[in-house]
Amino acid sequence: MDTESVNQCLRCSGTMMAIGVEKIQLGQTSLITGMWRNILAGSFEVEIHICSECGKVEFYSTHGFENDELPTRTCPECGSAHDFDFPKCPSCKHQY
Repeated sequence: MDTESVNQCLRCSGTMMAIGVEKIQLGQTSLITGMWRNILAGSFEVEIHICSECGKVEFYSTHGFENDELPTRTCPECGSAHDFDFPKCPSCKHQY
C-alpha cells in the first residue's frame, strides 16, 4: 500500500490518521440457514484511517496485491480489461 496516498484525505487533503485494524464479516444471514452462511463466509481484514480535518473514514485492505496491481475484469460489451473497482468501462462506458 502506498503510504503517501494513505496520509492525505481524498476529500479535503487533510491528514489521515490510522486508527486500527478490524475484520469485516463477509456473507449474510438468512431466514432458513441463520448465521451459518455468515460464519462460513469468513472475514476481510482492513486498516481504518480517519481524516483529522473533515472526519472522512477510509478502509484499506491489509492483503497486498501482487506488484501492487488491482485485479482486473473484462467488460461484457467491448471485451477490454480494466481494474475491477471501476464503476464503468473506461473504453465503452458500459455501466456495471
